[in-house]
Amino acid sequence: MIEVKRALISVSDKTGIVDLAKFLDRKDVEIISTGGTARTLKQAGISVKEISQITGFPEILDGRVKTLHPFIYGGILYKRDNTSHIEQVRFHNIKQIDLVVVNLYPFEKVFFNRDASDEELIENIDIGGPSMIRASAKNWKFVCVLVSPEFYPAVMEEIENQGGISEATSRKCAAEVFRTTSYYDWLISRYFERNQEFSFRETIGFYYKKIDQLRYGENPHQKAAWYRCADRNFSWKQLQGKQLSFNNILDMESAYRIACEFDEPSCCIIKHNNPCGVAAMKTQEQAYENALKTDPLSAFGGIIGLNRALTPETARMISKTFFEVIISPSFSQEAVEILSKKENLRLIEMPSFNLPEFEIKGTNSGILIQTHDTKNWGNLEVKTKREPTDEEMEALKFSWTVCKHVKSNAIVLGTTNQIVGIGAGQMSRYDSTRVAVMKMKDNFKKKISPLVMASDAFFPFPDSIEEAAKAGVTAVIQPGGSLKDDEVIRVCDRKKIAMVFTGVRHFKH
Repeated sequence: MIEVKRALISVSDKTGIVDLAKFLDRKDVEIISTGGTARTLKQAGISVKEISQITGFPEILDGRVKTLHPFIYGGILYKRDNTSHIEQVRFHNIKQIDLVVVNLYPFEKVFFNRDASDEELIENIDIGGPSMIRASAKNWKFVCVLVSPEFYPAVMEEIENQGGISEATSRKCAAEVFRTTSYYDWLISRYFERNQEFSFRETIGFYYKKIDQLRYGENPHQKAAWYRCADRNFSWKQLQGKQLSFNNILDMESAYRIACEFDEPSCCIIKHNNPCGVAAMKTQEQAYENALKTDPLSAFGGIIGLNRALTPETARMISKTFFEVIISPSFSQEAVEILSKKENLRLIEMPSFNLPEFEIKGTNSGILIQTHDTKNWGNLEVKTKREPTDEEMEALKFSWTVCKHVKSNAIVLGTTNQIVGIGAGQMSRYDSTRVAVMKMKDNFKKKISPLVMASDAFFPFPDSIEEAAKAGVTAVIQPGGSLKDDEVIRVCDRKKIAMVFTGVRHFKH
């Protein structure tokens, strides 16, 4: 049990500090404090000794140096059960400090202020605070350290009811210290790394802040929570609907990312993290209508991503079908009113979509890190005797962009600014081709022209080309690089199909 006779209080966040100090004052605890905190406590009528009265040395360098003194650190760090330590502090007339209440300069707040200068950021890097709380946490058996107002009530309750602070509570508070300083130092390092290219260092650390505790993960028996990158602002708002699920979040990110690939008003419908419909048209209404046509059966219960504010006209169209989530840069008030009748439909407003530096995938022993797949193609090379028409080339580029977001093996059939068939996640590229053709035939009874095909990786055999030719495909886009490229090209020439190589592969696992 830690009996508190002397406390040091120095806080930037003064939430609850007067109540804590008044409580300690009533318990005859001597309170030491610094600058602004001391003034706040004195104004509240609390008896306080300033640090300079203890150290015999004034705060200097605009407050950069105030607590860094043996009278402070000796009082914190000496072990109360060590004879040598006790003799040393007595010889130097150092008094013990039993409770340290310190929170750090608000570097995080300044970090997220876009207008903050380098000088402001540097001056908000705390030196004495981290040193003091780390010292206290190191000596946790004898000193309790509080770095957040959330710990005040429990400590006051223990002192009131037990006459001191338990080792269990002190240990818990010590753990919070190192979480706090670790995150604080990481954020400072992120400031110094600004505008530097991400590098795969020998050791690497990440911090994330919780957005929401989810009901469950991919399945009801799995626990889950949603976190954001701690060094990035995350601007989003849920306007209505149930709490987002784990799968909703993954799907809405995919839907929004694909929709934001295009300059024209675009719509992407996602199901199980694969697009089942994508279109980019002159109007949002046309984009939604054509995206839905791709595969209306699969679209049922899906996630819609839009790259423009949701209009009332599109909202009326959407309201005729069951969807889980709509994510858009913004929503017109009328559109929200139209969709408010669907109480469970989640409306997510996200003004912008910005990818972090890298993506992370978990493994049994750790994580895999990679940069994002943002490169569409290298040099487009026509490999066949027949070149694609301008209309075919436009359709090829559109289909290729969508294909990048489809799980491998991926085959995408498309026409001008619209996808008409998707084969995703098959173990054989030939099977993906057959699935894409089947989907197209299920939903489009009239001949499609132009009809093009995109493949996320090379064709190991010409069988997919044969299948595509039967379906009416007239142009194909793929990375190239197969041992059988020449054979595949010969089949295209024989079928009068134009083929374009991108030189870039887009596997997505």
